[in-house]
Amino acid sequence: MTGDRTPAVTNSLTAGPAGPAPLIADLAEHGRRVREHIIDMCAGPEGGHLGGSMSLVEILVTLYFAVLRGDPAGPLAPSRDVLILSKGHAAICLYAVLAERGLLPVGELAGYAQPGSRLMGHPVRAVPGVEMPTGSLGHGLALGNGFALAARHDGAPRRCFVVMGDGELQEGSVWEAAMATSSLELGNLTAVVDRNGLQITGRTEETIGLEPLAERWRSFGWSALEVDGHDLGGLLAAFAAAEAEPGRPTVLIARTVKGRGLPFIEDRKESHYARLGERQHRRAMTALRAHAERGLR
Repeated sequence: MTGDRTPAVTNSLTAGPAGPAPLIADLAEHGRRVREHIIDMCAGPEGGHLGGSMSLVEILVTLYFAVLRGDPAGPLAPSRDVLILSKGHAAICLYAVLAERGLLPVGELAGYAQPGSRLMGHPVRAVPGVEMPTGSLGHGLALGNGFALAARHDGAPRRCFVVMGDGELQEGSVWEAAMATSSLELGNLTAVVDRNGLQITGRTEETIGLEPLAERWRSFGWSALEVDGHDLGGLLAAFAAAEAEPGRPTVLIARTVKGRGLPFIEDRKESHYARLGERQHRRAMTALRAHAERGLR
């Protein structure tokens, strides 16, 4: 990705190591394959939410391969960490990551959104690794509160992660849930905001302004960290730092680019949903592989 499109980050997280190079290389390779899966699913007859799935890749790859505690062979084990994808329209990114992680057969991705497939446009519990059906925006954080509170009552070390979109933060229910999280001192819950700056109608700041976003979260009693959401080392350090304050929930505001990895749609609202024709599919794969050869950054 060219330098002029790298998301600007204020108060970037610098504490902690950047992460061991072999781990970061492994995460980057998973991310490359996840992006290819996303493009393939968007080339299917129904298409998919391309832009917001591409912006989410490094976040979910880091979580599933380096942060979440769990076993693909036992995705419902009581000791597992829980992830709620509140921005359920990015289901194709989740499916691709679950397949890479071994919870789904990779070949099943080819049936995405087809009759009889459990891989629907929004995630449902029939899919291994999906804790709750989501997609009606604004509800994921409240669900996460329930899982985090249940873990406390059970005396379980389970951690809960809720991944939200930034346009989703215009829902009042998010802030009701945010008040509850801090009031209940749910320090075992971490929220992640995919801050790509776009929603279906255009720029978030031209719809309902969210900035200064970190200060808004802090005013609700949260610890707020800002990070480049495509920087794997930065994400590893941010998730490690999120556990530093017992009894206080943390939100990671991940500055991302919608459509990341495809220069011809990056940072454009038109990438929100796409059904790629044969020529567009080839163009997207060619662009992605060219980026991978020289690194996405």
